[in-house]
Amino acid sequence: MSFIENYLAETRAVAESIDVQAVDRLANLLVETRARGGRLFVLGVGGGAGNASHAVNDFRKLAGIEAYAPTDNASELTARTNDEGWPTVFEAWLRVSRLRVGDLLLVLSVGGGSVERNISPNLVSALRYAREVGARVAGIVGRDGGYAARMADAVVIIPTVNAAHITPHTESFQAVIWHLLVSHPALKACETKWESEAK
Repeated sequence: MSFIENYLAETRAVAESIDVQAVDRLANLLVETRARGGRLFVLGVGGGAGNASHAVNDFRKLAGIEAYAPTDNASELTARTNDEGWPTVFEAWLRVSRLRVGDLLLVLSVGGGSVERNISPNLVSALRYAREVGARVAGIVGRDGGYAARMADAVVIIPTVNAAHITPHTESFQAVIWHLLVSHPALKACETKWESEAK
């Protein structure tokens, strides 16, 4: 098979291996968060930051959940990185946002953060702070889920089908999962444009 055929075969294998019950737990957590008037904070770094921005749009517009991504404000993010250091940028942002009980932190990450390996320490710090204030924690992550999976009330781990493609499959399927969620009958609050036009 060609590289393209192999990659698409891997994609099918990932889709078929997703833990449906884990997705259902995440959907229920989002339903509960919206019902109690909680806010959704979506955290990601690199590709996860881009996904966080897109996901926030969809959760706000299609699911009616008040949602935010700290990486959407480049000025604040870079000022905090410059003045206070990278490891605390998300925690500091969440403190100013008054993260509280009833809110939900959703991590989009390939590795989920690791204290031991000093990978994505900003995610680790934010997750610790979320637990400290009593907010709920969720994740759509790859590999073994890292620190995010250990801390989460609900986590979807994107299965590894080829160790050479962990990052692209994880970041691609983060988009698949959040689009599934905002399309879920329990969460969907309004029609998407082209679907409403078709009716």
